[in-house]
Amino acid sequence: MTEKPKHLDPSELGTREYWDKLYTTEIANNAANPDDIGTVWFDDSDAEDKMLDFLARLAGDIPDASSSCSSPLSEDENVQTLPPPDPSSSATRGLSFETTSILDLGCGNGSILFSLRARGWRGPLTGVDYSAHSIRLAKQVAASRNLLSDISFAEWDLLRGPALSTVLAPPSSVTTTTTTTTTTKSSTTTGGTFDVVLDKGTFDAISLSDATDDRGRRVCEGYKARVLPLLPVNGLFLITSCNWTEAELRDWFVGGEIVDGAAFEEAGRVKYRTFSFGGVSGQTISTLCFRKIATSAPSSA
Repeated sequence: MTEKPKHLDPSELGTREYWDKLYTTEIANNAANPDDIGTVWFDDSDAEDKMLDFLARLAGDIPDASSSCSSPLSEDENVQTLPPPDPSSSATRGLSFETTSILDLGCGNGSILFSLRARGWRGPLTGVDYSAHSIRLAKQVAASRNLLSDISFAEWDLLRGPALSTVLAPPSSVTTTTTTTTTTKSSTTTGGTFDVVLDKGTFDAISLSDATDDRGRRVCEGYKARVLPLLPVNGLFLITSCNWTEAELRDWFVGGEIVDGAAFEEAGRVKYRTFSFGGVSGQTISTLCFRKIATSAPSSA
């Protein structure tokens, strides 16, 4: 069994209070200046653009040779080539700008979803966040861009909330508010799953929480088990981190726990500018893509 990396020291960035306070400030800033949408995480590394380039490549929109994006479709020697998925799966045909459904975990201000729309992704887009203030900010920005009815946002606690399919309302439903969820028009997905799930810094924040689950583990230990059910077999999970190296992300998501007969395998990576120190080269940002696969191995308890 793969040994998971050593836990990070807890930080205020792992608390809901920190994010509520941040987004409350950004809501006010955006109200005063609609061009100010707040923080775009990893903007200095162009991580958002690189993630979108990666997805575009899988949809057949291949960047030019100077692009830093690599995927299972490339010949780059640094990309692990995996066996193709089930030939009967739509994943074999790649992603589709017209129909691919995408979920952003910890959507914050909704930046990456707005960028997806701007780049021509016309399938269902959904953003979720456990901070009600984040969802308010994302909706506020969406409204200023006339996208409020075009992108779905929902307040949802990934680790402790109910199944996401019970939170997202049918597309024709009216916005509702409860003590635990706030929903708008939902994306139409199959069986409550999404073709692609994105994480840009959310696992980082969860890894900084000192909260524990009902098994006494740090809550980041249960993250993979909550993400897997959000994807169909052959669905893709694209994650960007500044706290974990590529090797550590592999240890977190490949091998180990089997969830309802499913697991992750690596399906690609994004390359960033590297640095060298003491004879060792590395990246300050890591982006890996994982594919959900069915396995015959017994599920973990």
